[in-house]
Amino acid sequence: MKKIAKTMILTFGICAAATACSNKQDKNEDFKYTVDQFADLKVMRYQVPGWDSLSLQQKEYAYYLSEAAKYGRDITWDQYCAKNLPIRHVIEDILNNYQGDRQCQDFQDFTVFAKRVFFANGVHHHYAEDKFIPTCGKEYFRSLMAAVGDEDTKLLDFIYNADTLAQRRSTSKTGDIVALSAVNFYEGVTRKEVDDFYGKMADPKDTQPISYGLNSKVVKNADGTLAELKWKSGGIYGPAIDKICENLEKAKEVAENDIQKRAIGLLIEYYKTGDLRKWDEYNIEWVKDTIGTVDFINGFIEDYDDPLGRKATWEGEVHIKDFAASARTETLSANAQWFEDHSPVDDRFKKKNCKGISAKVVNAVALSGATYPSTPIGINLPNADWIRKEYGSKSVTIANITHTYDFAAEEMPKSVLKEFAWDQAEIDADKKYEAYADEVHTDLHECLGHGSGQLLPGVSGTALGEYQSALEEARADLFGLYYIADPKLVELGIIPDMEAYKAHYTGYIRNGLFTQFTRVELGRQNTEAHMQNRQLIAAWCYEKGADRNVIEKKVRDGKTYFVVNDFEALRGLFAELLAEIQRIKSEGDYEAGKALIETYAVNIDPELHKEVLERYAALNLKPYGGFINPEIEPVVENGKVVDYKLVYPDNYLQQQLEYGKRYRTL
Repeated sequence: MKKIAKTMILTFGICAAATACSNKQDKNEDFKYTVDQFADLKVMRYQVPGWDSLSLQQKEYAYYLSEAAKYGRDITWDQYCAKNLPIRHVIEDILNNYQGDRQCQDFQDFTVFAKRVFFANGVHHHYAEDKFIPTCGKEYFRSLMAAVGDEDTKLLDFIYNADTLAQRRSTSKTGDIVALSAVNFYEGVTRKEVDDFYGKMADPKDTQPISYGLNSKVVKNADGTLAELKWKSGGIYGPAIDKICENLEKAKEVAENDIQKRAIGLLIEYYKTGDLRKWDEYNIEWVKDTIGTVDFINGFIEDYDDPLGRKATWEGEVHIKDFAASARTETLSANAQWFEDHSPVDDRFKKKNCKGISAKVVNAVALSGATYPSTPIGINLPNADWIRKEYGSKSVTIANITHTYDFAAEEMPKSVLKEFAWDQAEIDADKKYEAYADEVHTDLHECLGHGSGQLLPGVSGTALGEYQSALEEARADLFGLYYIADPKLVELGIIPDMEAYKAHYTGYIRNGLFTQFTRVELGRQNTEAHMQNRQLIAAWCYEKGADRNVIEKKVRDGKTYFVVNDFEALRGLFAELLAEIQRIKSEGDYEAGKALIETYAVNIDPELHKEVLERYAALNLKPYGGFINPEIEPVVENGKVVDYKLVYPDNYLQQQLEYGKRYRTL
C-alpha cells in the first residue's frame, strides 16, 4: 500500500470557491472528536457519512469485511516484535483484573504505558520506531504482575531494557540491520544471507515477477541452510488467518457483484495456500472492481517495516465510497494519460498507455492491523509494478479521517500554524486554501503519483533496498507538488485559482524543514520513510535554490521561520528532483538513491530541532493522532437481522481491552 500520512494536526479553514469540489463533511457540533490524550498521542473518533444510505446487503458486506479485518489484529502485533503479544496479554490481565489502588501515580504511569503499547501495537513507537520504557518503576510493575498471577521475569527484563531490540526497524549504519531489528520477519540469519537467498530466486527476465518473501518468515535450519515459513492457514498465524477466511467467506456471500466475489475467493485461496501467484491473481481481480460502493484492504501488503523492504506487515481496512466527493478524483483518473505525458521526467520512464487507474474519495468504516489506531489518509494499490502497468491501480483518499483531524484540531485552544507561519498573510492564505489543497495533493500523490512512471526492462522492484520506501513516497509527493501548481487543475475545476497551490508549497516546506521534527526526540536522526521523504524534498530544494533565495530562512525575536520567495522557481526544483528520483527508480540506481537519502533526509540540524521542540511544547499539542473504530451492531427482530447500526464509542482503552477479548487468536 503506497500511502500518505497526515503530517501535522493543524487548524484549517477552507476556501469558499473550493467547497463544491471538496464536499467536505460538515462538522457535528454535538460530537466530541477528541477522546483521549497522553504522552505524544491524541486519540479521536471518526463518523461515517453515508452509512445510513447503504442497503442492508451492503451493510452486511461491510460488517463481515470489518470482522475479517479485526481478526487479523494479533498478526501485526507479533510481526512488530515477538515479545509484543506476551506483553499485551500481561497488560490486559492487569487492567482487567488488578484489585489494588488504581489512583496512585504509579498506576497512572502504568496506564499511560499501556495506552502507548496499544497505540503502537507493541513496545516500539508507531512512527519513530524506537522502544519506549514505562515511567513507573520496575518493581512496581513486578508487583502488578504478581497481583494477577504473572511472574515472567524475563519478559519484565525485556520491557525495561532500552538497549535490547532498541528499534522496530533498525537504521544502524554499523551493524547488521536484520539482526538489530525487532521485527519478527527473520530469525538467526544475517542480511547477506537473506539477500543471497532471495537473489537466487529473482529472474530479471520475468515480466511478471513474484514478490518473493512477502508473506513469510526466514529462519536458519540446523544444517545452516535458510528456509521460509509461510504466513498461511496451517502455518504461522494460521488461527488468525482461519478466522479472517471464515468472515471473508461470509462477506463473499453478500458481495455487491461477481468481481468482488471472485476477488474474495482468490484472497481466501491465497491465505490457505500461501501461494504468491494467487496473491497477484487476487490483486488483478480486485483492481477490476471500480463500481462497488463498499471496498476493502486485507493482507500482507506494505513492506515499510522490513529493514530490507521485502516482508509485508498485515493490515486491514474497510471503506465506503463518497460519491459526491469522488467526482474530483474521477476527473484526475480520466486525465491520467495527460499528466503522464506532461510529466517532467525522461520519456523513457513514462508509461505510453496508462491503464485502469481508478480513484475515489471514501469514508473509513473499520481500521485494523498496521492501519489502527494510526492510519493513512490516502492509499494506492497494488504495489507490484507489473500489475500497475498492465492492469492499473486503485487509489483512495479517506475523507472522514482527514476531516476528523481538522475538526479535532478546532477543539484545541492553540495551533501550530499561528506559531510557525511568518506573517498574517501566510496564515490567511493557509486558512483560505490549505485544507482543500492538502486533499488535492493527497489525490495527486495517490491517484497519479504512485501509478506514474515505469521500470526499465530487467530492473527489479526491490532494487533500491532499504531506501525504496522513502524514495517512492518522495516520487509520489513530488508528482503531486509539481502538478498542484499546473493551470490544468484550474481548467479541470479541481483547484479554484492559481493562488491556491502557494499556501500548500509554503506549508510543505515549513513542515519538511522544521515542524515535522516535533515528532523526533532531540538528538535522534530522522528514520521514518514519510518524514525522510518530506525532509529530502524540502532540504534538497532549500540547498539547490539558495543562490536564488527561493526559500529563505528568517529569524525574528529569536524564532526561526522558512519563507518561500519564488514559487515558480520552487516548482522548477520539484520538477528537477522528480526527474532524478524517477530515473533512480526506473534504472534501479541504488547508490544514487542512497546518496540522496543519506545526504538530505537523515540528519536533523540540532539547533533547529531544539527550537522546534521547545516552541511546540509551549502549545501543549500532541504531534501524533490515531483513532478508535465505530462499532457495527446487528439489529435483530424476530430472530432476523434487519439492520446494522453504527455506535460511536468514546473510550479508547475500553475498545482496546474489548478487542483483546473478542479478536484474540494468537
